[in-house]
Amino acid sequence: MDQFEETIWPASPSSQYLNSSSFSLSIICVLETKIPIEIEDSTVFTLLKDVYLSINPRFSSIMVTENGGGRNWKRVEVNIEEHVKTPVLPSEQPLSFYDECFSNYMSKLAIEPFAQNRPMWELHLLKYPTSNAAGNMIFRLHHSLGDGYSLMGALLSCLQRVDNPSLPLTFPSRKRTGADSEFQEDKYTIMNIVKCVPRAFMTLVNTVQDFGLSVLKSTVIEDDRTPIRSGDEGVEFRPIEIATTMFSLDSIKQIKDTLKVTINDVITGVVIYGTRLYMQGVNKETSNGKCTALVLFNTRAVGGYKSVSEMNKPNSEMPWGNHFTFLPVSLPKLTSNDSVNPLGFVVKARSIIKRQMNSASVFLTGRMLEILRKFEGPEAAGKYIHTTLKHTSMGMTNMIGPLEEMALANHPVKGLYFAVVGAPQSLSVTMVSYVDKLRVAIVVEKDFIDPNKLKACIEYSFEAIFNAALK
Repeated sequence: MDQFEETIWPASPSSQYLNSSSFSLSIICVLETKIPIEIEDSTVFTLLKDVYLSINPRFSSIMVTENGGGRNWKRVEVNIEEHVKTPVLPSEQPLSFYDECFSNYMSKLAIEPFAQNRPMWELHLLKYPTSNAAGNMIFRLHHSLGDGYSLMGALLSCLQRVDNPSLPLTFPSRKRTGADSEFQEDKYTIMNIVKCVPRAFMTLVNTVQDFGLSVLKSTVIEDDRTPIRSGDEGVEFRPIEIATTMFSLDSIKQIKDTLKVTINDVITGVVIYGTRLYMQGVNKETSNGKCTALVLFNTRAVGGYKSVSEMNKPNSEMPWGNHFTFLPVSLPKLTSNDSVNPLGFVVKARSIIKRQMNSASVFLTGRMLEILRKFEGPEAAGKYIHTTLKHTSMGMTNMIGPLEEMALANHPVKGLYFAVVGAPQSLSVTMVSYVDKLRVAIVVEKDFIDPNKLKACIEYSFEAIFNAALK
């Protein structure tokens, strides 16, 4: 191994929150290959050593605890072979056998803790076909290394365009449209100046109300036990199941244009409506129980992905790290009118999200966590976040993926999806775009939520909302 310079630097507050004894989040990203995985271990080791480790020092570091309880990153020598896993399974088995093996493998990964004495990332090469792909490359990374934006940037640094490897991957525009763009155009008008006072007052009212509710939610108040929330202790250590589905981005844009909302509004409304339909199908009495979704939002300046070198600059607008916040969104209740006009459910969900965003509660919560960390240590802050998640019903987040087909080590990627695991919740839904599709991954507590039934409900939700938009 090459010589390296041992360095120590402070871990950010969010990294410390996300890696404590009571709370530990990880991200699993799956790349489905079009062709069988036929790659030498030496090639993989060289790619990881020459490209991956150079992306950010955290990939070559472990987290160590100071005498006072604070935590630092410490650079260590990396043995690449310890981070690459290639499981061996019986050959020439039916796809159903490998599907089951893949499902069990993912469930094991989700609950297996990272060793704290080496950098917290792994690459798993499953060189067996499944119903969805000729092979699967699985990256498992601890969330303290960075958020989805950072880790997507790192992953894309190792990938190339299939059509022209010399060109960079490109991404959909993040320019706001619909109702949001209309608001932007209006913000400099005299009428908007008149509206500033009541808006400021409502922001203050919402902030006080939301912050108070957030504190209660993290201490004594919790969601009802429903078909999507078992509410049991230690749910984050139970086996999981994952089901995925795909939607056309063009169809999502048609719904967006009809309702003059954002793409995020559409997909959030589709998932929440489908979730309520699933709850109704399992237990009608609790189908409209009190449920909260924690929707993860990127807090960086709006814009496309930046290069890794750009993210690592001290004053970057798109810095490396964990720059996100959870926005609590109460799931709208089902009404008899929703089956007649499912578009109304998207509008209801958007209204709730906009009302939550018209509040500085998440900023106050962040400040409170920092105060808690300074006076009681990162373990106390991690426990606070754990309780907040445990008292809610589900997590939701989405990522923007490339417009072009990509390849890793000359293996074209047929599809990709990711999952956030380790949260004390029975359900999480993650979404990522790739080429012209949106891939939705549904992660559930095994033997409590039926993932295929929930997937079918979300697919029905999308079809109903799309058909209503066409009319």
